Amino acid sequence: MSVTDAQRAVLEGWVRRRSTAQALAQRSRIVLECAEGYSIMEVSRRLQVSPDTVRTWRRRFLERGLEGLSDEPRPGVPRKITDVDVERVIVKTLEEKPKNATHWSTRSMAAATGMSQSAISRIWRAFALAPHRTQTFKLSTDPLFIDKVRDVVGLYLDPPEKALVLCVDEKSQIQALDRSQPVLPMVPGVPERRSHDYVRAGTTTLFAALEVATGKVIGSLHRRHRAVEFKKFLAKLDKEVPAELEVHLILDNYVTHKTPAIKKWLLAHPRFHLHFTPTSSSWLNLVERWFAELTQKKLKRGVHRSVQALERDIRSWLADWNEHPRPFVWTK
Repeated sequence: MSVTDAQRAVLEGWVRRRSTAQALAQRSRIVLECAEGYSIMEVSRRLQVSPDTVRTWRRRFLERGLEGLSDEPRPGVPRKITDVDVERVIVKTLEEKPKNATHWSTRSMAAATGMSQSAISRIWRAFALAPHRTQTFKLSTDPLFIDKVRDVVGLYLDPPEKALVLCVDEKSQIQALDRSQPVLPMVPGVPERRSHDYVRAGTTTLFAALEVATGKVIGSLHRRHRAVEFKKFLAKLDKEVPAELEVHLILDNYVTHKTPAIKKWLLAHPRFHLHFTPTSSSWLNLVERWFAELTQKKLKRGVHRSVQALERDIRSWLADWNEHPRPFVWTK
């Protein structure tokens, strides 16, 4: 059996290469040994394989060359679901609805198409279809939407020099909730348990200003949510921010931010500049993300028997945050 120089180089490469599959490396050794003139029985003895194995790969190499050493595709179970069936499921999922429901399930689709539930599940996974899931969205009707977005995002990405950018908002109606029964603590194998019903002791409102650069938060608690309280909060900001800095406030379009009293106060304090988020786009205000941290880590599972206790916890959490503030990075 003759082997060309090019074939020998490839075969020797397959034998030496560490990443070669062991089966392919053994077949290459069989061909190289046969090319040296050894008999089938001698090659079988030297490589410790059966004579039939040597005959098989020697014949395959003589018939098809190097390609004959690769495994041939093995016949499998005939495909039962055709491309037409797959297309029918996808079209039905996207363009039709069942008569007795608002969306398809794997069982209802299987009944409508005559396929199995597992087949429907595989098709939906392959094409990333999830009829049981839904998402909400809100389109802003603000005619100055683009200009306001550019203004706010520009403050995040390229803040002005000698100025402080603050994201300001109010978290109103924070409830002081006490559970009707004592909370049962977590034990191994059982999560923390609390009663479904609660007793509400009252509410409070948190005014907060998040420094975009450092993540520090200036906060103030008030029992009511009016322009009077917002004006007091602006006075607190004016007191705490160094006098040599301009102050850029990012706010939403709540009515208390635009009352005549607030406008008069702003005229008396020209270093304050207001930047309003577009209508229905308060998510642009980074302080909303900080409110989510407060809710998740302190308020959601908190138990408070009075508004005073609730306010103490909020002030304590705010002080702990400002000891190690973490800015929220706005990226493109």
